[in-house]
Amino acid sequence: MTVFYCTKCGTALTGDLVALPTVPDIGDSHDGRDDKTRRARSTVPRGYYVIDPDPWGAPFIPATASNSFARATGRELIRLAGLTPTVSAGSRDSIVVHPDDALPRLTAFTHGDNWAGCCGPTGAHGPNLACTCGSRLATWAADCLGPNELHLDPVRVYAWHGDGTTEDAPHDE
Repeated sequence: MTVFYCTKCGTALTGDLVALPTVPDIGDSHDGRDDKTRRARSTVPRGYYVIDPDPWGAPFIPATASNSFARATGRELIRLAGLTPTVSAGSRDSIVVHPDDALPRLTAFTHGDNWAGCCGPTGAHGPNLACTCGSRLATWAADCLGPNELHLDPVRVYAWHGDGTTEDAPHDE
């Protein structure tokens, strides 16, 4: 079991979570979408977390043949900035959790476009959730056109494991 904490103040951001070996394949993000909220089902089941090795979130760069996705995964973030296809150049190794495992402990940080979306935050404009101490450390994507997942910043959180060990979340340096 693992709990994630804010690096700045030490506040617990999640309860006990179990690691998944890989990011679950959600297939069609419209399958199982909630009729009322229009949100997709969460990428990660409740009570679990996964380290996403791929870049995720802002900033974005123009897509080329070498960095575009071979197929849509249902986890792409929708960006409405121009007509040029883009891909994420954001952090690798973010911690993906079920939104309900962290949202009660986080505060929405709505500034400018970082909460934009018709049915919820797109997640495409950077961190939109903060710890109670004010550290902007998570991005929630939950708009009707994209995935429903919450990413903890690998630099701004650390993990405590049930065996008593602690470690910084893995991240690129």
